[in-house]
Amino acid sequence: MRTVTVGVLGSGTVGQDVLNLIERRESVFSDLGVRIEISGVLVRDVNKVRDVPLGTRVTTDLGFLQECGVVIEAMGGVDRPLEMLLPYLRSGRPVITANKALLAERWDVLRDYALAGTLYYEASVMAGTPVIGPMSTVLRASTFTRLQAVLNGTCLYILNQMEGGKNYADALAEAQALGYAETPPTLDVGGFDTAHKLAVLARFCADGNFPYSAVEVQGIEDITQKDIQDARAAGERIKLVAELERQGSGWRATVAPQRLPDNHPLCTAGASRNALVYEGEECGMLIFAGGGAGGMITASAMVGDLLDLLIGFPGHVPLH
Repeated sequence: MRTVTVGVLGSGTVGQDVLNLIERRESVFSDLGVRIEISGVLVRDVNKVRDVPLGTRVTTDLGFLQECGVVIEAMGGVDRPLEMLLPYLRSGRPVITANKALLAERWDVLRDYALAGTLYYEASVMAGTPVIGPMSTVLRASTFTRLQAVLNGTCLYILNQMEGGKNYADALAEAQALGYAETPPTLDVGGFDTAHKLAVLARFCADGNFPYSAVEVQGIEDITQKDIQDARAAGERIKLVAELERQGSGWRATVAPQRLPDNHPLCTAGASRNALVYEGEECGMLIFAGGGAGGMITASAMVGDLLDLLIGFPGHVPLH
């Protein structure tokens, strides 16, 4: 039985669920001949009450990273986690993250580590619904042609509430009260969270260097009840759609509200869930749908990445 030391950055909802799931899956790790030891969990306030396994070491001191064989990043943000992770990545040790903003905006720094297979990030898009894994492996044999996706649960919730008769302001306020939307909510409703995820996906099927800055972004802030009702009268629904398709010799990536027919896969399979439609010449149309957010849903993908690492699979390698 070998011991693998794991450090965790962040102990919010996702970080706590990662720790609890690692404990819950102890027998699975044991079957691999591995015992997981949590070296430390970086937090802002060591006195805050948390739902974590008994004896978990929470600290504000980054020193425990020196002891770790792998780091799981669950803190969010861009520059602060990058500053913490870069020395660790430079040492050749692996990182597991769900941080789509970091991946999208600092790809110029992170790409070499992804190519080396030391970055694992299935949870960065659609959380526990696996899309990066298939796109980075078996789907590469098919010639990619187009991708459409609904990737933000907050916008999905707001638009669904508007279909039920609420105006945008009331639907947004309800989403914030339920904890679905941040204050301010610009990252979600402005389309930027979706754009981060689209940039990550584009690097597996279009261009391994696809820049986040190339994504054209429009949010849902200007959608009115009249827009919703006009679409419904025409047998359509409004969704915030991430789309990637060929344009000339390159690729065009957009995030914008679209009217889609009621029978479109993003309106059926993805009625109240995140969903993605992938099209390739050889594989045809593939539909992925499922939970795209939530603590344990996200944790399931991150712990899955940890299991892949222990088995010996490399991280998610973009197009060369």
